[in-house]
Amino acid sequence: MLDQIQINLISATGHVLPIYIDVYDNSLSRKWLHSLNHLIKNNYHLEKNYCFFGFVESKRDAQYIIDQINKSILVINQANIGYTIDDQFTVENTINKDGRLYQDKLNQLHRYFEDLQGVSGGMSLHWLNANPEIKWHIRQLNLLCHEYESLVLSMNKAITAPAWRRPSQLMCWLNAPRFVLDTADYELFGIETINRSLGGVYVGVNKAVGKHHWEVFQDEGVTGKNIDQLTTSAMRSQTEAAGDFDIEWANNPGAYEWQIKHLAQFKQWLIDNGFDPNDKMLTIGHPQVGQTDLTRSFNTTDFNAIWAQLGTHLNVHEIITNEARVTYNYNWSDADYMQQQISRIR
Repeated sequence: MLDQIQINLISATGHVLPIYIDVYDNSLSRKWLHSLNHLIKNNYHLEKNYCFFGFVESKRDAQYIIDQINKSILVINQANIGYTIDDQFTVENTINKDGRLYQDKLNQLHRYFEDLQGVSGGMSLHWLNANPEIKWHIRQLNLLCHEYESLVLSMNKAITAPAWRRPSQLMCWLNAPRFVLDTADYELFGIETINRSLGGVYVGVNKAVGKHHWEVFQDEGVTGKNIDQLTTSAMRSQTEAAGDFDIEWANNPGAYEWQIKHLAQFKQWLIDNGFDPNDKMLTIGHPQVGQTDLTRSFNTTDFNAIWAQLGTHLNVHEIITNEARVTYNYNWSDADYMQQQISRIR
């Protein structure tokens, strides 16, 4: 173990819930922990509007997220950067009567973001011509799209299969410096790492990369589309990472027949589209760099009891490592939160 990280979550009433993470000792963990300490020491801005996913208890409900998507579209359309989105999003045109997403609608939203921003190493002219405020709204299309997809999935599962809600915690910082992955780091990837464990800590997929293969398959491949028919234009392997990380708060589906079958379909989809499922360089999956000590953090390993505690503490207040400590006194609900972030982007 390289370190034990403490993350203090705080409730609306000020109660603190400490989460303890054991950091593994491997090639990627060492780079990641160094990058995380850099973010903490230099007080980078933690994106609290892109943090807790799939928590049906959150005040960031479906209508709130839809409203934010439409606000960003309106600002982009008025920005005179050579791109107009002739589209409107509602809860009704994104969720069907069975409580499931109209995935094509969300895929189109993500395509707007891809067109507007471009990808790492090939940013679009729209992005280059945008001021910091417009860039903030362009990024929101991506962030809100993924947040909405995760929330709607959990909303559906809360009714149809409560044990399979998909809550997670995404810890992302604005302007986080990146580091390049090397051969040893790639060994931590693989299709088997798609199955994430409750409390597992994983290096986040860099948002500038685009969609990774598994995400594209989930969104479009299961409908039978090959890579020539995809809505997305940015399916790429991951070559960079940062101090960003995810904590998986959902149950691991790996041992279940339906997940085994689903991953087999994914492997076949890769083969049909000219990819080798065993090629680690595709960076499929989620490289694990640590594990939450569930018993120490929650006094239980029962997922229902863990979710009950987390659901009332959806705010990161403090992070403590052996080398650094930081307190985050702001929140996504602050009246000036957008301006706080735009000033950091500048």
